[in-house]
Amino acid sequence: MLGLGLAVEPQLWALLFTMVRVGAAFVVAPVFGAVAMPVQVRVLLSGAIAVLVLHAQSFAIPTEIFSFTTFLGIAAEALVGLALGFVLQIAFAAPLIASEVIGISMGIGFAAMVNPQSGAPTPALGTFLSVLLTLLFLSLDGHLILVDLIVRSYEILPPGAAWLSAGKLQNIAMFGGYAFLAGLLLALPVGFLLLCLNLVVGMLSRSAPALNLFAVGLPASLFVGVVALFVAMPAMGDYMLVIVRESLDATKTLVLG
Repeated sequence: MLGLGLAVEPQLWALLFTMVRVGAAFVVAPVFGAVAMPVQVRVLLSGAIAVLVLHAQSFAIPTEIFSFTTFLGIAAEALVGLALGFVLQIAFAAPLIASEVIGISMGIGFAAMVNPQSGAPTPALGTFLSVLLTLLFLSLDGHLILVDLIVRSYEILPPGAAWLSAGKLQNIAMFGGYAFLAGLLLALPVGFLLLCLNLVVGMLSRSAPALNLFAVGLPASLFVGVVALFVAMPAMGDYMLVIVRESLDATKTLVLG
């Protein structure tokens, strides 16, 4: 154990070991892993869920801390937790991809603001879509489903035998392609309309070489893009619900098989 000679030492070690998987999931998962989320809150949530796991599930805890087997067990726990949160985080990249496609076509790709999830500067449209996707994720109780899957993962993937199989790691990699597909589909209504507008502006420039493209094309792209976003936003919101459900289903498949 820790070598402190305290009666509470085994329970403390069991709690810390259980918190590894939960904490790793919260580091990369949406909402929980946001920069605005204080580290103290994540630690408290991890500890609270670990207490529930210890009472709800029964599994073996390594008896010695400073041993190679224990280090492998901790690495396995961290891998499972990171995988659970990373699958959800992949889906949250779709709005950023869509914003890049739309923003470049509209001419507002240079407009950036801080993303509340990552804390990094991202396109303003991408930040708006990310916030919208986060709200939809919370409205579907995605955060509660994630916590439930973490608790259930201790039954399916108990500590000591928690290494993810090669097939599950491949599924995570394949799901990464879904982010690009979802981003392109999310940007399809507005992007296609802006593409048609750019084709029209290009034909006008060929027929009238003296036409100032920046004076005509940029305002037209901004106007058409804003109107298209306003009209297509209900459909984009519906598809973002599909993205959230697909990510939750992928996480369930990772845990339950």
